[in-house]
Amino acid sequence: MSDIIQLLPDSVANQIAAGEVIQRPASVVKELVENAIDAGAGSVRVVVVDAGRTTIQVIDDGCGMSETDARLAFERHATSKIRHADDLFALTTMGFRGEALPSIAAVAQVELTTRMASDDIGTRLTLQGSKVTGQEPVACPVGSNFKVENLFFNVPARRKFLKSNATELNNILQAFERIVLVYPGVAFSLFSNGQELMNLRQGNLRQRINDVFGRKLGQELLPVGVDTAFCRISGFVGKPEAARKKGAATYFFVNGRFMRHPYFHKAVANAFERLVAEGMQVPYFIYFDVSPADIDVNIHPTKTEIKFENEQAIWQILTAAVKDAIGRFCEIPSIDFDTEGRPDIPPFDPQRDNVAMPRVTYNPGYNPFAGSAGGTVDSGDSKPYGSDSRRKSSSDWQTLYDAALARGGEPDPQPLFPEEEPPLADKSPAHYQYKGRYIMTAVKSGLMIIDQHRADLRIRYDRYMARDAHNAPHTQRVLFPEMIEFSPSENVVMQQSLPQLAAMGFEVSDLGGGSYAVSGVPAGLDGLDPVALVRNIVADAAAAVQSSASLQETVALSMARQAAIPYGQVLTNDEMERVVNELFVCSNVNYTPDGHTIIAILPQHDIDQLMKDQ
Repeated sequence: MSDIIQLLPDSVANQIAAGEVIQRPASVVKELVENAIDAGAGSVRVVVVDAGRTTIQVIDDGCGMSETDARLAFERHATSKIRHADDLFALTTMGFRGEALPSIAAVAQVELTTRMASDDIGTRLTLQGSKVTGQEPVACPVGSNFKVENLFFNVPARRKFLKSNATELNNILQAFERIVLVYPGVAFSLFSNGQELMNLRQGNLRQRINDVFGRKLGQELLPVGVDTAFCRISGFVGKPEAARKKGAATYFFVNGRFMRHPYFHKAVANAFERLVAEGMQVPYFIYFDVSPADIDVNIHPTKTEIKFENEQAIWQILTAAVKDAIGRFCEIPSIDFDTEGRPDIPPFDPQRDNVAMPRVTYNPGYNPFAGSAGGTVDSGDSKPYGSDSRRKSSSDWQTLYDAALARGGEPDPQPLFPEEEPPLADKSPAHYQYKGRYIMTAVKSGLMIIDQHRADLRIRYDRYMARDAHNAPHTQRVLFPEMIEFSPSENVVMQQSLPQLAAMGFEVSDLGGGSYAVSGVPAGLDGLDPVALVRNIVADAAAAVQSSASLQETVALSMARQAAIPYGQVLTNDEMERVVNELFVCSNVNYTPDGHTIIAILPQHDIDQLMKDQ
């Protein structure tokens, strides 16, 4: 029997490795920009065409490479950043595995132009599918210029499954933001199809946050700072009023590297407990400086998952640091009730203090409960408010009704003390609201229970989805236009959502630079904050594009979620009747658009069994 195990060719091995490191155009941008930072660049320029499908170009003014290093850099596991295994526990650079450049070259056509400051002439190197196709000397500035074209040209299955250009550009911007927030001392610029999306000057961290997310967010940040034996924590955390339901800017960085850490996120959330509503997110930009020996970044190819040796201790330090920042912001002078040893303050005297007092008259015969016919109500009765002894007689209300009609007006539909309503059993149909959450009503098969929020969500979603050119919504204009700012990554989604927002009844004007003015919202959304409404729609749309959901469905569902009847809202029988009637003409009465149950029925047989005598 012949041997069946054999070594893979380098070209195949490189493509397999590229599947882990290079998942989409954003991965290429991340790896090349991080390499530029490691090379000591003071300025980095990124150019993408067709969201990186056609071209990704990263130009830096770093140290550059020699002719030999330029050729060797595209070999697997070739790196200048570590020499021994022990170096993994003392990393001070962004990259270290030596996999990024060979992975990129395995799935794209790459051209590198580079020169060191000590050399008079640079090197141009071209590769295609891991194979070197040319190398020549060239005149060029100091630094490196990577040009990556036709990504996944030799892996058509991978190229086929890339998302839309708007989605891929959004991913590029997110990766770019995570790097620029760590290095405010480096100037960055980003261009897409010839249009400048970012131009960030060198400055401090607060300036960088303002440049990326807008001045409004920058004004809502509180400084955080603490230095301990375990770590040093710095950065900013949002004020309680900066909390958002969705789309809050939440960033953790450790030793200059972006990371995701749900455990530390919970620490920040705990610090804001009882200061913000449940489900709200507070923005934060928190930076950890930890000894490289106390963390492990080599547990995932994307390096966004990091393991801490003293995780619990750092959790406590982080919580205390955030609480201290909030405490300093909310600090108010304490009130001392100890008056001993303090001068006595004389009582107020209007004549002495020359203050004019209003003239007050007293009528001892006045009775606020006197009826319209001169009768009175026995104020000494101990029956509760609203009982028969504290209510006007029917003849009194008839007098008021006749007087209103004589004036040509309408009688008051809600008298101060309305007559007792008949019991629910006498109404047709009758509904009962349970704990401000469920509508309960009798049906032939038993007891029907309807989730009021989910039912109204389904009703509104179907209504929004039915809107078209022939069913145009009414727009309710706001008194003054509301201003809203988006980060570059959010702005890509906002630009994509503008036509759908207009179709739904929003009036939004693009002011440029990620700023917009909201002048009108769809009618029927009274009481909702227009800025929060639009921001939540964009946050939902940004999350939905990853799952390829249609924009119309996303916007309709987001609006329905925010406008639906909230839990805890008391409903009248007529309101419950409306919800039930409108629900049963919806396309799906059993489930919300996102799959949650709306209706449950407690069978009559089960009720009878519960009531049987034991």
